[in-house]
Amino acid sequence: AAADLSSDVNNQSEADASSDTGLAGGTGVSVGAVVSLNKVSSAAEASIGYGTSYAGAKTVSAGGGVTVSATDSAQIAATLALASSSAASTSNPFADGANFGAARCDVYYQEPLSPDFYAWVFPHGATTSIGTGTFQKGFGLKDAVAKLRQETGLDKVETIRREGAPIPIKPLPVWDNGRDVVLAGDASGVVAPASGEGIFYAMTGGRLAAQAVLEALRTGQGSALRQARRRFMRLHGPVFAVLDLMQSFWYRNDNRRERFVAICRDRDVQELTFDGYMNKQLVKAKPLAHVRIFFKNLAHLTGLASA
Repeated sequence: AAADLSSDVNNQSEADASSDTGLAGGTGVSVGAVVSLNKVSSAAEASIGYGTSYAGAKTVSAGGGVTVSATDSAQIAATLALASSSAASTSNPFADGANFGAARCDVYYQEPLSPDFYAWVFPHGATTSIGTGTFQKGFGLKDAVAKLRQETGLDKVETIRREGAPIPIKPLPVWDNGRDVVLAGDASGVVAPASGEGIFYAMTGGRLAAQAVLEALRTGQGSALRQARRRFMRLHGPVFAVLDLMQSFWYRNDNRRERFVAICRDRDVQELTFDGYMNKQLVKAKPLAHVRIFFKNLAHLTGLASA
């Protein structure tokens, strides 16, 4: 008896995964799996057959001289081929580069984006805020933001939220009504000129307003609410005055903004700015640095220094 079984199994699995996040930090995961099974079985049987014309006894007795044998010549030919291809990729056109950095804040001093302030791209982990500001009425803020998104390639990512609001960039002259109302935070105008910083000053103004309210309740005098603004200006008024003067002068046009950026590369300017930012006060302990900065400003104003 002979049995031949030929089996060919060819299984192929391909799995691709890609992640197009639009922002740095995207990941892709791919899994490929293949299962294949071949099973071949064969058996042989031997017997003695009698023709239809035979009518005799069907018992074979030869005293051990008869041999009955069967040979199993089964053949199994199986070819098994397994192929699995798995690939994971992240398509991220906004990896760190000249136009965008996932851990970098970009500030743009360009008249098309803001004629008297600046535009910004600030990453926040999985999201990024893009915006601009100006004092000029009628300036197209939405158009400026759209232009900045296009220039940085961020016009290809999903827009999660749009928002905008008028914010006073200098402390209002009056914060209370002398009776039962006192302003704090953005409502009181404690947003620093030039930089637009407001969180620290809003929290400070809120604390001083709370102290003034407690004093008014304790004494029954609504005039105690005036202490909120007085104390704030005593602490931070000089910083606001200097920043306001700096913004009104250096942010006036693109030429002066370029010179302002050039000045910010100076080590003295960076050290004084860092100290002032951390302490929220003007740095008075380095008179020589102030002198050097004064002459560097003159050099830029007169055109002796290159932007």
